[in-house]
Amino acid sequence: MRLAACTQARVQEVIMARKYSKKAGKKVEKVMRERKSGTLRSGRSGKKVTSRKQAIAIGLSEARRSGAKVPRKKKSSKKK
Repeated sequence: MRLAACTQARVQEVIMARKYSKKAGKKVEKVMRERKSGTLRSGRSGKKVTSRKQAIAIGLSEARRSGAKVPRKKKSSKKK
């Protein structure tokens, strides 16, 4: 029974394409480790990053620059 469930999950994985590549995941993983150890710094101001969301954003940004498969950033709506 377990084997059937495992193969079904694999088939589902093949049908649906990955949104983020493995390379992007590794970049985010590395950045999160840096954040936890307190060595992650913001690019422009150089301040220490403590926010989890900010760390993920930095990781995805690095992944984009290195050419990994990452969806485009959401465009902000213009205010009138």
